[in-house]
Amino acid sequence: MTDKVTIELTKDEALVLFDFLGRFNQVDHKNIFEDQAEQKALWVVEGQLEKTLVEPFMPNYIELIKESRDKIRDEE
Repeated sequence: MTDKVTIELTKDEALVLFDFLGRFNQVDHKNIFEDQAEQKALWVVEGQLEKTLVEPFMPNYIELIKESRDKIRDEE
């Protein structure tokens, strides 16, 4: 039995989540977290995505994020 959990995301979902977490984790949100462990868990997720994705290091990253958002956004 393992203590790890696997979550499957599309590449677009992973890019959008990584971008959001990067912005979110740059700001102090002490009033949101009930425990510092919650904040650390988000740092871990961001770090895992950063290890997995190559797109954040590409020169057209901003355009890739826009395209990913467009693909997964709900139709209005």
